Amino acid sequence: MRALRRGLRRQLLLALLLTSAVTLGVAATVLLSPLRDRLRERSVDNLEAAVLTLRPSFEQRIDSGGQPFLEAFELRERTDARVLVGNPSLSPPAPAQPPGFLADTETGAPTGQPVRVALTALRERSMVTTVDGNDVRIALPLFSRERPGTVAGVVVAERRLTEVMTAVDQVRNALLVAAAVGLLVAVALAVALSSTLLRRLGRLRNAALRISDEGIDAPVPHDSGLDEVGDLARAFGRMQEELRSQEEARRSFVSTASHELRTPLTMLQGTMELLEEDLRDGRLDIADAQRQVASARRELRRLTSLAGELLDLSRLDASVPLRSEGVELGELGRAVAAEFTLPARDRGVELDVVPPPGDCWARADPDAVARVARILLDNALRYGPPGEPVRLSAYRTGAQAVIEVADRGPGIHPVDQERIFERFQRGRSTGSESGFGLGLAIGRELAQRMGGTLELAGAEAPGARFVLTLPSADTDAPAARDRPGERPAGVSS
Repeated sequence: MRALRRGLRRQLLLALLLTSAVTLGVAATVLLSPLRDRLRERSVDNLEAAVLTLRPSFEQRIDSGGQPFLEAFELRERTDARVLVGNPSLSPPAPAQPPGFLADTETGAPTGQPVRVALTALRERSMVTTVDGNDVRIALPLFSRERPGTVAGVVVAERRLTEVMTAVDQVRNALLVAAAVGLLVAVALAVALSSTLLRRLGRLRNAALRISDEGIDAPVPHDSGLDEVGDLARAFGRMQEELRSQEEARRSFVSTASHELRTPLTMLQGTMELLEEDLRDGRLDIADAQRQVASARRELRRLTSLAGELLDLSRLDASVPLRSEGVELGELGRAVAAEFTLPARDRGVELDVVPPPGDCWARADPDAVARVARILLDNALRYGPPGEPVRLSAYRTGAQAVIEVADRGPGIHPVDQERIFERFQRGRSTGSESGFGLGLAIGRELAQRMGGTLELAGAEAPGARFVLTLPSADTDAPAARDRPGERPAGVSS
């Protein structure tokens, strides 16, 4: 359990940390680079808009022959940029002579970059914008209003985009802080989740060990969680209940089988001893011996029936594959009914076999279908009253083929109508009739494995009606047999 705890906790911790780190890394990559470009573009756009807004003021001041200092400082106040205003005869700076401007908002000679941008704007007679790293320069030619089309000067705005880098640095620092907090939260969540999960799993493990040590009656922890672990705990509880039910059924079966086996074995032993004594003394009564032999045969049939049911049960539990081929239910019903002719005659019961109106083909295992039909007929003869008929009929309904067995016995109590299909369960109306509660359970499992159903269609007294429904075969001849190498079911008869 400690190794499991270390493994799960480490895996949860690594998973949450990796998820958080990848998420924050992707967020930083997606956010920071576009943010820097968008802020830079917005700052350039704002600077261009401010220069264009004050362009008429600059042109008016130059036309009047004044110095545009007020306009230059107003543009500086709006944009926090260095503003220079030059005339149309602006020339490139000489090595020993600084270029001349009509107005400059800062002291000190400007570099050659503003002059070059200004000359480009004068030459192209349009606004020129250059961005060099975090430095942006905008040059806008000024036209004379008195002489349309004549260039009267040029205004240059030069600014360093420090606020862009400041904003990006702030966002980066915020992301780093968020990443640190996120990783700490991920660690805390991983520890909390792993501790809760491992504690719940530990309770289930301890419960499994208790069941292994104390048996299926050991208590199971209750987990009301609505997650997968809660579902596992509830499934564990259902499994324990099923095991408890199977154990109770096994105990009931052992008790019933012990009683059912003890009775015929005791009778057989007594019969053999009496016959041996009569033969040894030479006073054998033929009529009495015949009665004893008949009684012994009945008990042997009970033992044979129990052995056959246990064999069928073991094959079902071993999941022995069944065949799938065409079975004509009318012919199979007549053949199975013929096997019960003598038992029916002994009980004074008439077997009424109702043939289908035409061919009635089903796709199933013929031995398994015959076994289910035998189970139904045996129950009908055993629990039906003497002198009352038992009807076996076969017919088709839609895409299904059906065998139906009906008797006129005491019926089945509503409480027992589903219970009788469970293993080792017998209905309360069976009276003193012998049995182990396996026949109908075997019949239903065989029907389900063939893709069909075995249901109790009518249970009100007088009588009970059982219906075996199988997939219909769309052919009037048997389908191909099993594939080579496939093992048939070989259900006992």
